[in-house]
Amino acid sequence: MKIVNAGDLPASFFQYRDLPEAEGVKAIIAQVRDGGDGALKELTQRFDGAEVADFAVDGPTIEAAYRRVEKDTIAAIDAAAENLRLFAEAQRRQLADFSEEVRPGVQAGQRIMPIDRVGVYVPGGVFPLVSTLLMGVVPALVAGVPQISVCSPPGYAGEIHPVILVAAHRLGIKRVFRMGGAQAIAAFAYGTESIEAVDKIVGPGNKYVAQAKKEVFGRVGIDLIAGPTEVLILADEDADPEWLAADLLAQAEHDPEACALLVTTSPTLAEQVSGALANQLPRLKTAAIAGESLQHNGMIILAKDLGQAVELVNRKAPEHLEIQLKNPGEVLGRLRNYGSLFVGEYSAEVLGDYSAGINHTLPTNTTARYRGGLSVFDFVKVLTSLEVTGKGLREIGPVAEKLAEAEGLDAHRRAVAIRRGQQL
Repeated sequence: MKIVNAGDLPASFFQYRDLPEAEGVKAIIAQVRDGGDGALKELTQRFDGAEVADFAVDGPTIEAAYRRVEKDTIAAIDAAAENLRLFAEAQRRQLADFSEEVRPGVQAGQRIMPIDRVGVYVPGGVFPLVSTLLMGVVPALVAGVPQISVCSPPGYAGEIHPVILVAAHRLGIKRVFRMGGAQAIAAFAYGTESIEAVDKIVGPGNKYVAQAKKEVFGRVGIDLIAGPTEVLILADEDADPEWLAADLLAQAEHDPEACALLVTTSPTLAEQVSGALANQLPRLKTAAIAGESLQHNGMIILAKDLGQAVELVNRKAPEHLEIQLKNPGEVLGRLRNYGSLFVGEYSAEVLGDYSAGINHTLPTNTTARYRGGLSVFDFVKVLTSLEVTGKGLREIGPVAEKLAEAEGLDAHRRAVAIRRGQQL
């Protein structure tokens, strides 16, 4: 992995990258919109090589999946789900209904309401991302979403991977569908004869899924457009180079486009991590993927001091940010832009992926500048209300009239004036 000086980084390193449009996505969406189940079956055969008679997963299929998943894995699913639930419940407690008298006779309030119908997309291509199912479903359950649907590609001998089916069952999800890719997003957005349309779609996927979510946004809500995954580690000479290398490789093995970065003020550490990477990489079963990722997107960046390092981090706005410094308190208050933060040598980013309770569906490609990761907040609506008495109208009516007059909206002004008994 190449070592570069922070001052030599090009401006493009910090900029949002427009992802190339995935060819054919609009046509796929139109085909499902117009052709329903028939089109979805054809596209599933074409892209997943699976003949699907019924998209909904039935009881016997779930029972068969349990026979293929180890009991220890099921226990791990339950434990991870419990930690996610505890964290999501803490988030939910931050949201409350209230009513506030903002002026005498003017009562303004809010209600927190769950979204009615949510679709959770779970990738099932190279790796069956059971953790993604947990991350999408558990916050929706805690938010109180009454109808949750899950879909995943039938890429496991014509079926959804057993571990995904078992996880969905453990969470009590009844609506699980054998479908993936852009065609699944279209089915969730428009509905088909056998699949009810949802109000919001969450969950990451490949470039076709990402493009499809862009296309259907507006008809349905979406969480975010997830690009290639990223980690940025800020470390000093006290950090363990072997542990740093392991964390960088853990991110790199996701995808050849994944981005693994180390920022440090120590040239010695930079060389040590480079050596550790060269030593650990060949031992991985995913060495080909991780090696390509490090070669094309990986980088060790030398900063002149912590001030420059913090500025770099805030400009880059990484998806995952690890802090492995002797005194992390020196920088924590100055860090503003990241999807999720991992502080200290034992806080491996991988723990956030699976078992810590925080969500791993996070903003990528600098979008942590303006939003955080998936949470309970993505599954609720904040609904406001207003109740005004005659006294309240006298308090705020003149202000509304004057602003309406300034905007040139006469009917707006009159709607207040008539209530105030003015001659029109």
